[in-house]
Amino acid sequence: MPETDLMLGFPAAAGTQVTLANWRTAPYNRWAFHHVREIVASADIPNDPDAVLPLPSTPTDLDRLTVDGAPFATFLNTTETDGLVVLHRGDLVFETYANGMDAFTPHILMSVSKSILGLIAGILIEDGTLDPSAPVTSYIPEVMDTAYRGATVRHLLDMRAGVEFDENYLATSGAIIAYRKAQNWNPLEPGDAPTDLRSFYASMTAEDGPHNGRFHYVSPNTDLLGWVIERASGQRYADLVSERLWRPMGAERSAYITVDRLGAPRCAGGVCATVRDLARVGHLLLKDGSRDGHRIIPATWIEDLIAGGDPDAWNTGDFVDLFRGVPMRYRSQWYVKDGTAPLLFGFGVHGQHLFVDRTNHIVVAKVSSQAAPIDEAHAALTLKAVEVIRAALTRP
Repeated sequence: MPETDLMLGFPAAAGTQVTLANWRTAPYNRWAFHHVREIVASADIPNDPDAVLPLPSTPTDLDRLTVDGAPFATFLNTTETDGLVVLHRGDLVFETYANGMDAFTPHILMSVSKSILGLIAGILIEDGTLDPSAPVTSYIPEVMDTAYRGATVRHLLDMRAGVEFDENYLATSGAIIAYRKAQNWNPLEPGDAPTDLRSFYASMTAEDGPHNGRFHYVSPNTDLLGWVIERASGQRYADLVSERLWRPMGAERSAYITVDRLGAPRCAGGVCATVRDLARVGHLLLKDGSRDGHRIIPATWIEDLIAGGDPDAWNTGDFVDLFRGVPMRYRSQWYVKDGTAPLLFGFGVHGQHLFVDRTNHIVVAKVSSQAAPIDEAHAALTLKAVEVIRAALTRP
C-alpha cells in the first residue's frame, strides 16, 4: 500500500488508518514516520529563523552512479528511502524525497537521536555541567536498587553498562514491550496500569556482566542519560537541545521529540527533524563544532568520537554480526568505521542514517521507512552506497 493511500477520508477507511498500534509496521510507517507528532505526544525543539545556516546548491548527478551493480535509483528504492541529502564542503550537492516527504518535512530519526544526545553530552561535559566519570546514581538516586548501580555516565555513553535487556525489535512480549508502553510508543492493553519512562527503570534489576565490559546495545541507557542530563542541567531536554545545538547551528526548521505521558523525552529514538537539518548536524562536525567562530560542540569531543572507543568491546559485542567484517568502534552514541578516512555515523532502525566523512568534507543524511527494524542486507547496501558517493565526490 503506497503512502498516498493511507489516512485518506474523514475518517480514513479502517484498513488505511495509522494508529499507535501499527505506526511502526509496514506499510503504515510510510505515512507515520513523517507524521509522528500526530500519533505520539511530543515536545518542540525550536530553531532560530533569523540564523539559518545556508546550504548553497551545487547539484551533482549522483543518479548516474551504480551501487552493487544497480542504478542509484534502485538503491534508493530497495532501501525504501524517504529522503536523502548529500553535502560536500558545505554545499548541497544532491537531494531527493519520496513517500510524501519534502525538504521541510520532519522525519523520525530513531536511534540517530542517540547520536544527537552524544553531542549534547559533550557540550555539557566541556562546560562542567556533566561529569562522565560520575556514577549514574549521583544524578539519579532512584536507580540505586537496579542493575545500574555502579555504572558511570561514560558506561551509558559507550553502551557498556552491565544491565540485562534484550533489544529484540520483533518481540511481542517481555521487557521491550513494557519499555515501549512506558515511552508512549505502544498502546496499553486491557488491564495495563499507566506507566512512564522514569518508573520503568525500577524493573531493570538483572545484570548482564560487569560494567565497562562488552558493547551491549540497550536503548534505555540513552533515555536514562536524558534523565541525567535534565537533572544535571536543570532544563528540559528539548529546551536544552534547542538552546545549545539546534538554534546556534542554524537549523532551518524546528525539530521535535516524542515524550511519555509525564513529559519524559524519548532521547533514544524520538527526535524528528528534516533531512536537511540532520545534514546540518553532520556539517557542524565537519567544522570542528564551530559556526562563524562560535564554539558549539567541543573540537576535542569530536576528535574523541573518532579516536575513542574500544575495538575489543565492539568485537565481543551485540552488533559485530550486523556490520560483519567492518572494522568498527562505538563511542559516545556514535559509530566509527575505521580506515584512512574514518566514517563517523549514527544509525537507527528502519533505515535512518547520518554519515560524516571529515577527511573529505562529505555528509550523507538518509531517512527511510524500511519494513524490517534491522535489515542486514539494507545496512550493507547503504554502506556501499556511501562509499560510492565518497568516491564520486573525491575523484580527481
